[in-house]
Amino acid sequence: MLARVLDYFARRPAARPAHTLALPADLLARVRRIEITTKRLVDHGVAGNYHSVFRGRGVEFSEVRPYQPGDDVRAIDWNRTARMGAPFVKVFHEERDLTVFLAVDVSGSLRYGSRAIAKRELAAEVAALLAFAALRNQDRVGAALLSDRVDLFLPPARRRNRALRLVHEILSRPARGATDLETALGGLLASLHQRSVLFLISDFVGAAPEAALQRAASRHDLVVLEIVDPRDLEPPAVGPVVLEDAETGEVAFVDGRRSAAPEAARAGAERQRLHRLLGALGVDRLELRTDRPYLPELVAFFDRRKRRMAR
Repeated sequence: MLARVLDYFARRPAARPAHTLALPADLLARVRRIEITTKRLVDHGVAGNYHSVFRGRGVEFSEVRPYQPGDDVRAIDWNRTARMGAPFVKVFHEERDLTVFLAVDVSGSLRYGSRAIAKRELAAEVAALLAFAALRNQDRVGAALLSDRVDLFLPPARRRNRALRLVHEILSRPARGATDLETALGGLLASLHQRSVLFLISDFVGAAPEAALQRAASRHDLVVLEIVDPRDLEPPAVGPVVLEDAETGEVAFVDGRRSAAPEAARAGAERQRLHRLLGALGVDRLELRTDRPYLPELVAFFDRRKRRMAR
């Protein structure tokens, strides 16, 4: 299905904006792989884990029926029990009515990757997995692409093509623009009026968007997925080398033997500030790395959240 959608986009030059290029064969292959991989994971349990972790607005009354062995005694309807002379219980069902919103950073720094997968491709795959799991559970899915502004806004809907278009847009959109999540996330929140499970997927290059994160955490069930490449934490101590800034395009002649340690310290301090802020806000954070499989980390995150919610 995804391949047909992408081929359709690629064959419609008149309907595409002037800056959009036909998708090359290698990109189509990567997107097909993402669809196959994420559908398989959803079919083999991720959708169930997702359902047990992210809840809707509450529960609503369904019916009253006779008590059966194993029923929770707290559910006994004492008025009906007294009238009928036999125990009856109230039955409730979960009112899902859940909106999942995926805010994905597509700024220039996401195109980088020192391992087999670039940060942007990892972000696309995880976003696809979450979108397909949400749709499998009949939840609405919306999405936005962020850089130094809101590049794209897709209103929440229960349509499969919403997930397909999201993957297409993440991978095909040219990597440009600096990371300014304070502005971009703030702009998104102004348009996102309904309370949602808000996944923010970014490598968080630069200063943490403190004000925007505070607003997001106060209005939504915010979950931060931090995309990390090993070179973000430990720049290579080699050189001299010529480096290009992935966001500004500026080229510099750098001696990594002198600059690697200070750069690693600066990046580490930025991450620590972000983590302290998220901890203070009570926001769940999951680190996903380009040098490790993401599924075990995601399943472990679901398990931790499930246990916490059961307390």
